[in-house]
Order: sequence, then C-alpha cells, then structure tokens
Amino acid sequence: MKKNILVLYYTQTGQLEDIVKNIARPFEDKKDEYQVTYYNIKMKEDFPFPWPNDVFFNTFPESYLQIPSEILPPPDEVLNTKYDLIIFGYQVWYLTPSIPIISFLKSSYAAQLLKDTPVVTVSGTRNMWMLSQEKLKVYLKDLKAKLIGNIALVDRHDNYTSVLTVIRWMIGGQKEKSGILPAAGVSYQEINGAVKYGHIIKSHFRNNDFEGLQPDLVKNGAIEIRPFLVRVEKVGNKIFTIWSNLIIKKKEKRPLLIKFFKVYLMAAIWIISPIVLVLHLLTTPIFWFKRQKEKKYLQGINLK
Repeated sequence: MKKNILVLYYTQTGQLEDIVKNIARPFEDKKDEYQVTYYNIKMKEDFPFPWPNDVFFNTFPESYLQIPSEILPPPDEVLNTKYDLIIFGYQVWYLTPSIPIISFLKSSYAAQLLKDTPVVTVSGTRNMWMLSQEKLKVYLKDLKAKLIGNIALVDRHDNYTSVLTVIRWMIGGQKEKSGILPAAGVSYQEINGAVKYGHIIKSHFRNNDFEGLQPDLVKNGAIEIRPFLVRVEKVGNKIFTIWSNLIIKKKEKRPLLIKFFKVYLMAAIWIISPIVLVLHLLTTPIFWFKRQKEKKYLQGINLK
C-alpha cells in the first residue's frame, strides 16, 4: 500500500516551491511506493509580488502579531486524505512565519491535516529564521503534529549584502546578480542540492527511525546557526513587539507610524545591528558555553 506524502507550502517568488519539490523528488522517483501531493496555500486576497514599497511595510504589524487573513479551502483530495508524512515549507516575514502560513495554522484545515502526523519543516529565508521556528514549534505542538525534522536554507552572503539583494528582489523583482551585488536568496546550488535532504528523510521514513533524522540532517548541512543573528533576533523581537502593538492600537495614526517604523528599521539594520555585532564579539569569551548550548538547541526540533 502506498504511503501518502503531502508537500504543504506557500510561495510568492517560487524559491520555496523549488526547494520543497527538490526535497520531495526522491519520493516522486518511487511512485510505486509513495503518492506525493502538493498543496500551495492560496489566500483569498493574495499579496502582490514584487511588493509595492508601502504594502510591504504595511504588512508588518499583522505579520509580527500573527493576525490571520482568510485562505481558500484546500482541495477536497487534500482534506480527505490521511498523510503519513508532511513536508511543510514556510518563509519568514518580520521574524515570524508569514501571514499565509499563520492563516493556515489558525484555520480548521491545519488541525485536520497535521494532527498526529510526522512533519518536516522547511524554510528558505534571508538569514534570520531561528526564533520564527520557535514560534512555529508552538503551533505544531498545539495542533498535535509530530515535528520530526527541520531544514533551514539561507542566503549565505553577509548580513548587509543580503539586505541589499533581498530589497532589490522583493521590491524591484530582480533576483539575478547586478553590478557588484550577487543574486538574492538561497543559491541555485543549494536549491538544486536540496534533493539530498529528501534522500535522508526517505531513508529514515522507510526505516521508521525519526529519532535520528534531525542529527542526520544537521550533519549534512541542513542547519546553520550564526550566534550573532540569534542575538539580533532577540533584540528585534522585543522592539517589534512595541512597534506592532503601537501601530495596531493607534489606528488613526497608522500611515504615519508605518513611515516612522520604516525609518527605524533601516536605522536598526545599518546602525544598531553593527553595534550589536561589536557587543556580541566582545562578550564571546564570557558567553561561549551558553551560546554553544543555545546553538545546539536551535539546531534541534525540541521545544523548551
């Protein structure tokens, strides 16, 4: 009897779709053993791409506060099937799983599909995904899903180069290299190479050995933790909490506050972030063991 595999994701640019399809390819190659189904989450009112500048920043408070929007129902064939494994692809908006992903997780469909089902989460991001994954872990636990693995593919360029390339891509629509700037996003080499993670997942799935899956994925490069960026995320979450609540509460001043937030965000990236980096480097000897312990935790799938 065939095993049912669901590849669940949301994508705007197509990058994440390419990643999850490559991960699913080893299962597709064994059509006599596996039935692979793809479910791309669809919003009732989708977000534009490329993003108009004002729209991108205007999604911030709802993104960060995890306020859902309406999604279209999944196809009946998806809802009426019990899956043996779900590959769950998501992206990060403002240090949080994106609005389409949150909207799905807060829908009745999520409970129906995820309950008691092994799930491997897959993200394709600029570089800051760690605390967003922690938020996703909470949802999966509440939905009684079984998180068995996590893969986090990132832009390997330095933090500041990736800021410039992702803005060029998100707002200008250009992913490819231009001038001195490299191509944006996860490299084509890593996207195409993601098939290796599918082979690892299939091997553990076939042997019913989920205990060793995440260590095997980590050993093969599925997770990169940059302690400096973990620190940036922690600071960012604290400040984003203040900004998002202020914008939501002061509805009549929202357009003005969004403009102020945009200025703050640029200042945080180009001024505050370097200061955080210097402080991080200076305190490395003091917090070395603590950071190594935290790194090991974030590479894993358990929830504190």
